[in-house]
Amino acid sequence: MAEIAEPAGTSAATSSTAGEKYNSDVPDFDPKTMRRTKPGLKRIFVTLTVFFSFLLGLPFLLKSIEIYRSLLPFRDIDSLSNSIDSTPLLFPCRFHAVFVNFDASTEFAADELGFSIVSHMQKFPGSYQNCGTCGSNYTVSVTLDSDSGCVHNQNVGPAWRCGALKDSKLDENLKNDEDFDEYLESVLGGGCEGSLSNDGKVYTVVVVNRDEGVRAVVGKHRHGWIVGRILEVPMVEKVAEIFVKVFVNGGKEEGVIRSEFMPVGADGKVVLSFSLLNADPNDWIYDWDFQDIDDILLARIVEALSPLANISVESQVLYHTPKSSFAYWDEKQESYIFSTKDLPFFVNSNEWHLDTSIAADGRSKVLHFVVYVPSARECPLLLQLPHGETSMTNGFISPMWGGVVVWNPPGCLRDSENTGPLMHKILPQDLKKVFEVFMGQVRQLFGLKSDGIYVGASGTSTLLASEEALQNGTLLKELDVLSRQHTCFNLLQCGTTLGSLSRLVQSLPRMIIMDEIGKQVTFSLEAAKLSQINASQGNFDASAVSSRQARSLAEDAFYHPSIMSVSYYSFEHCFAVYSPFFLPVSLHVLLAVVREVKRYKQEREKYKAWKAKGR
Repeated sequence: MAEIAEPAGTSAATSSTAGEKYNSDVPDFDPKTMRRTKPGLKRIFVTLTVFFSFLLGLPFLLKSIEIYRSLLPFRDIDSLSNSIDSTPLLFPCRFHAVFVNFDASTEFAADELGFSIVSHMQKFPGSYQNCGTCGSNYTVSVTLDSDSGCVHNQNVGPAWRCGALKDSKLDENLKNDEDFDEYLESVLGGGCEGSLSNDGKVYTVVVVNRDEGVRAVVGKHRHGWIVGRILEVPMVEKVAEIFVKVFVNGGKEEGVIRSEFMPVGADGKVVLSFSLLNADPNDWIYDWDFQDIDDILLARIVEALSPLANISVESQVLYHTPKSSFAYWDEKQESYIFSTKDLPFFVNSNEWHLDTSIAADGRSKVLHFVVYVPSARECPLLLQLPHGETSMTNGFISPMWGGVVVWNPPGCLRDSENTGPLMHKILPQDLKKVFEVFMGQVRQLFGLKSDGIYVGASGTSTLLASEEALQNGTLLKELDVLSRQHTCFNLLQCGTTLGSLSRLVQSLPRMIIMDEIGKQVTFSLEAAKLSQINASQGNFDASAVSSRQARSLAEDAFYHPSIMSVSYYSFEHCFAVYSPFFLPVSLHVLLAVVREVKRYKQEREKYKAWKAKGR
């Protein structure tokens, strides 16, 4: 049976007819501006889900690139730096002037002398501005010891034993400065009896009126004396000058030790490295008993300078160590001569392997002291000074490096005729002389005066037994000066280092600051404040120790390995690194969200328009 086929266009026509009939239910229906169904949320939901997933991952991204930074006390650092820079550190000082065998015996006369000494002390330039001095924070007490008894001014000073310098031993003691210095020390008792002594540090000048020439001497301890017939005005000027120039400034015109003459490492450590150099062991070989010198002499130096630095001592003996400079034979002196012009070339850094210390850390200071034993071809070897005379010590120093002493073996011309090397040991008396020269070089390296006189405006003063005093560890007045000046230098370096660290950390927000660095900075600030408190109380040694710790901790914080281990970059650099990975995808997701939101709003408006037409 044949099938009846429907015409092809019947279905399409039927659909079109149904649509026209459906659209005819609402007059003026525009499909471009209207729709009958409510727009769905599936597309926008999917788009927003992807978008918010990116937003939720952003905190994890920021956490992954987060830098740990311990909080530093920036305000305290700025406060310390500003106080050190604006206000010089001044120490309280106590001065005592004793006048013996003077006619005036009233309290008014003692007060007048005290005011006169203070007024003359104020005339010295720079006595108030330099860090490490007394400024105006000092008192002057005066004692008049006459036949009628003792009279004191208003500033009661340390106890003075009346009539102590009127016994029969005075004339005998004045003949020898060493004996009179010890006699005065026994009379004054080290200045520890006074109620205003501040840790016993009272500087005393005794003026003895006698019919003889005027002579001024400053002893090994914290006192000096002036003997002779002198008028009141020159006498007061001389006393004031000794107080300010010798006791406060240490006999130097400048009031502070310059940084290039501070032979102390940033960590507060100093290594004294002593080396015995045999230039040519084929001629002779010399050894030494260094342990004896270390126990007898160097141990006292280490103890005396312990407030200033943590000092360690080491020694070594080297061979085949020729010098770099040349020497010429002088017939008149029958010696080989090298001049001061040859000193820069004397140390042979290629052959002298001196830097072998294991006790020195990265920032410790090593001071080299070399005993150079010349070869037979250049023996005896003498140092000629610029004025043509030979050096009495036969040695020289190099600032911040150390010192060298040329030791000529006894009878070296005779021994040079020997065919083989001979084993010798430096005799104890010769070794003691060499180390006495080294002690003088240590004094110069630490900024102390090397000569025994001070020439001032009011005359010349003798500085008694400085070398012997340093050997015995009793150089009190000079140690006071070193303690004050090293305290100032350490606090200045501490403030500068902490200030630099503060500015560096604030300029690099991406710098890692470990907790250890924060603790070091905090401890450094505490040590610096403690040093300032000790300085205000006149405790020189404790102030020097605290300042050394403050500087060492500040240097440790600034050079901490965690700071130097990585490269630091800004947030802009971080954005530039990560943006090629996340920016393209993020931009497409953001544009999709904007497009879908816009489409949804348009479709919703069409639906609202249809609803309005249907009503």
